Amino acid sequence: MAEVTPSGGAGPIQLSRPADDGGMEVRGGIGGITFQLEELMGGAEKLDDLADELTAVETEVQRIHDGIRMSQTDAWSVGTEAEISLGEAQRSVQAVRAELQGISSQVRASKQDYEAAEVLTNFFADMGIPSLKDFEHVRMDVAGMLPDLRGTDLMLRNAARARHDILSLAESLVPALKPRPVAVERLETLPIEFDGSLASLLERVRIIDERGRGYIEVLETDSGGQKAYVVVIPGTQTGGEMGGTNPFDEAGIVEGVGHGSADVNAAVLEALRGVGAEKGAPVVAVGYSQGGIHAMNLAADEFFLNEYDLKYVLTAGSPVGSIVPTADVDALHLEHRQDWVPGTDGTANPDTRNRVTVTLIDQVDTPEGRDFGLGPGHQITHYQEAARQVAASDDPSLMASTAVLGGVLGAGGTATATRFALSRSKRPTPQPPPRPSEIDRTR
Repeated sequence: MAEVTPSGGAGPIQLSRPADDGGMEVRGGIGGITFQLEELMGGAEKLDDLADELTAVETEVQRIHDGIRMSQTDAWSVGTEAEISLGEAQRSVQAVRAELQGISSQVRASKQDYEAAEVLTNFFADMGIPSLKDFEHVRMDVAGMLPDLRGTDLMLRNAARARHDILSLAESLVPALKPRPVAVERLETLPIEFDGSLASLLERVRIIDERGRGYIEVLETDSGGQKAYVVVIPGTQTGGEMGGTNPFDEAGIVEGVGHGSADVNAAVLEALRGVGAEKGAPVVAVGYSQGGIHAMNLAADEFFLNEYDLKYVLTAGSPVGSIVPTADVDALHLEHRQDWVPGTDGTANPDTRNRVTVTLIDQVDTPEGRDFGLGPGHQITHYQEAARQVAASDDPSLMASTAVLGGVLGAGGTATATRFALSRSKRPTPQPPPRPSEIDRTR
């Protein structure tokens, strides 16, 4: 947008680019371009209102001016002096009004230019034509085995539009991928030390994953007599039978992406009720990798939101760009440039007021002797470190996001953790076709 400075103003009106905060790129939130444009448009509407008021003032000044001209008496010099003063006042008001209208017009034109540029960029990306800036991202990671985050997003963008058809085909070819009801069994309950920070949330993810396959955790916190609950969901757990009893196996990705995590959401509801969470209680959801898909799907599930007040979602290394939460749910997404997993839905996280995306840009390697897994950037330990950096940042979007979390969980302290075992129901055994009767066979 062209810089516009009102007369006597402190400086030009301009948009700021996504922040680069010590190895992190921050997009969205109150520092994001979308929110800046919303604020500017709100300002433009106020300028229009002021311009309308000044138009009324102009009309009134003109009326008085005309009245003086018609009623001039022998005091010619006095009348002339008043007439001149009114004329100057009218011209001043007119100049201010025109300036306000000009600024408003340029703000609106800037918004239109930005939206047009976004449409054009997305059009070329959908055609498989990256921008010059994107070429730096279409590369392999340090191990030379996996594409990076942006490269994966670009390569899979067209496939994302056909997601429903692709998943339907996959389920028809592999019936084990079809979602099935999930049973919930309450296990142990124990007190824990919990400070309510972003890093502590991801630590609970790591702990529940180590507990074994198919477990989630519900934390009950108490801040000044206000109870709040945290739902902790692990990432994809491989090594078992795909489409077996573990709802977080590879088939769980299909359920999350293709079916809105309907069965997992129902299990989370049952778990919250199982710990005594009252209707309308505030809830925070945290998930890593596949778990982040399920956590975000809670924010788009009307049935769940009618039962509980989901305040905040934290995801780490999760492809959640295509999931649209309600406007009153705040979300923080942690991604890594060397992590291709968040790009597998072919949709970048939107730049909105209630969603902040932090992309780690520091180069990382897989520690010697450690399993490469899905690449060095996908390690949860890197995301835990990112969570600590976010908490220490003075970026306005990050400060506002962590303030929302702090408002729900408070300063932390002792919490109660309850673990639940989730089990996907068994696949129905295919029945052989009925045998014809003896009479039919003899015909």
